[in-house]
Amino acid sequence: MMRRIVYFLPLALVAVLLGFFIVGLQKDPRKLPSVLLDRPVPAFTLAGLPGREGALTGPDELKGQVTLLNFFGSWCVACLQEHAMLKRIRAEGLAPLHGIAFKDQPEDTLRWLGRHGDPYDRVGYDTTNRIAIEFGITGAPETFVIDADGVIQYKHIGPITAQVWAETLRPLIEDLSTP
Repeated sequence: MMRRIVYFLPLALVAVLLGFFIVGLQKDPRKLPSVLLDRPVPAFTLAGLPGREGALTGPDELKGQVTLLNFFGSWCVACLQEHAMLKRIRAEGLAPLHGIAFKDQPEDTLRWLGRHGDPYDRVGYDTTNRIAIEFGITGAPETFVIDADGVIQYKHIGPITAQVWAETLRPLIEDLSTP
């Protein structure tokens, strides 16, 4: 009897782990919940990029109107993928688009923005990566929709595509902008 239990126990454990694995594979990693949703933007103080006007230095600059806040880096391949879309979003003028450069050197960020175009109204430079941690950033790019009161309403993980803009972000911004 004891031998049967000894053989059955590992088999049962493997079956349970396999069940968790199968359920986990069916979830979309871009839909990770954020503990910051419906909460004010975390307090922060940022340095601006040297020689670039329009520094994002703190959360008060994210109040007054619906805003997009994009975390990016010159080292980030996916950031380059979404960059053309960010320029289109900026051209539409629906909402201010601010950026926070992290895990980067200021001169690399400036060179990257100079080479690929600068879609941002304001840019802050996260010298310590502490701000990225406060926002729960898991990688780049990540973009937040922040309402006029400075409250985080949505977090998008990964590059913004035309489809994401048309089906998710744009309608949300329009809805939040309606009095």
